[in-house]
Parts: sequence; C-alpha cells; structure tokens
Amino acid sequence: MKIAVMQPYLFPYIGYFQLIDSVDKFVLFDDVNYINKGWINRNRILVNGNAFLFTVPLLGASQNKLINEIELEPGDKWRGKLLKTITGSYSKAPYYRDALPIIEEIIFNAEKNLSVFLYHSIIRLTSYLGIKTEIVPSSSIYPNQELKGEDRILDICVRETADTYVNPIGGTELYSKEKFSGKGINLFFVKTHEITYKQFDKPFVPWLSVIDLMMFCSKEELAGALANRELI
Repeated sequence: MKIAVMQPYLFPYIGYFQLIDSVDKFVLFDDVNYINKGWINRNRILVNGNAFLFTVPLLGASQNKLINEIELEPGDKWRGKLLKTITGSYSKAPYYRDALPIIEEIIFNAEKNLSVFLYHSIIRLTSYLGIKTEIVPSSSIYPNQELKGEDRILDICVRETADTYVNPIGGTELYSKEKFSGKGINLFFVKTHEITYKQFDKPFVPWLSVIDLMMFCSKEELAGALANRELI
C-alpha cells in the first residue's frame, strides 16, 4: 500500500497529479489550516503569453480556520468571469473543445464548502487524466487532529498499514527517512522531470495549472507528462 497526503489544491500543476498517480490511496488533507496566498484557491494560467494568477473568492478565509471550515463566495459572478478569462485565453488551443466542458463543470459546481468543491474537482480531473488512485478526505476518515506534522502523517500510514509514503520533492527537508523506516515505512519523494509542450507560438511558460496542459496536450501527451517523473 502506497500512501500520499496533500492539501486540496485548485486546478493544480502536473506534479500534484504525478503524486496522486504514484500511490494507491491519496489523502486530501482538508482538516488542516487554510494557507493564505497558497494554491488552495488560486492558480496560474497562460494569458497573452504570460502567467496569470486567478483566484476563487472565499468567505471569511483565515489561516486560523481549517480548509473544510471555509466556504466559497456564493453566486455565479466570479465563476462567469473566470470562465471568460479561460475561454478568451485558450479558445484557439488544439484541445480546447475536449478540456473546456470538464473545466466549466468544475467551476460551476454549486457546492459551497471549499473542501468538498476541491475534492470533486480533483476527482473529475484525475478521471480526465486516466488516474485510478483512490482519493479520500482526511476529515472523514482519520480522527487524529491532536497529532501534528510528521507524526500525523505517520499515524495515517500506520492506520492504512502502508509500507510506502510518497511526498512532493519539496518535503525533503521536512521528513526523515529514518523516522519512517522506524515504523516499517519507506519514504520516497516525487521528482518531476522537465516537461515542455507548444503553447501557441510563444516562449514556453512552465509550472502552470493543469488547465494549460489540458488545453495544449492530447490524452496520450498527458499520459506521457504524468509518467515523466521518478521516485527518489
């Protein structure tokens, strides 16, 4: 059993989906504190050849609240504005007609709770990408909020009798292979190799939202991007 644990992100970049694709069960860490100016409710797409940051507005968002305690701003005004930005930027992209219905469905999901909204969006995106990993929210399964950091991750692994925990490459300074091995768990990190593709006739802009890949890449090319990684 391979496990990964990560906060739910909005239309995340390809490395997030490589992490999901690397494990048998992916835990959406939704009962931890919201991160202001992180990737939980914002991301970047290509607009006029440059990275453009878009944000989904929230009600009373605070780093003192858990992700699953926060709601989205109601109404369709921001949804329509976001979709208009996406359609205006990508209407001439080669896979626009394939990708747009998925993206529109996610944006116009009427769910109010941020965590549930993101859960459904990630389920929909992984299906489009052909990922079969089971995805579960931490808040409904693992009652271990009294634990913090690495100890809480280890507890989830033990509860699932996991023999492997996979983390994004940025966690190399946060997690100890020795501490995990002491519990009989192997610790690996996903390293994303260089991924490039044609973005109209402009210089390539890396590390954008998965929206960008969906617009410019075929299903076969998306599968190749997912596989362009290694565990270290």
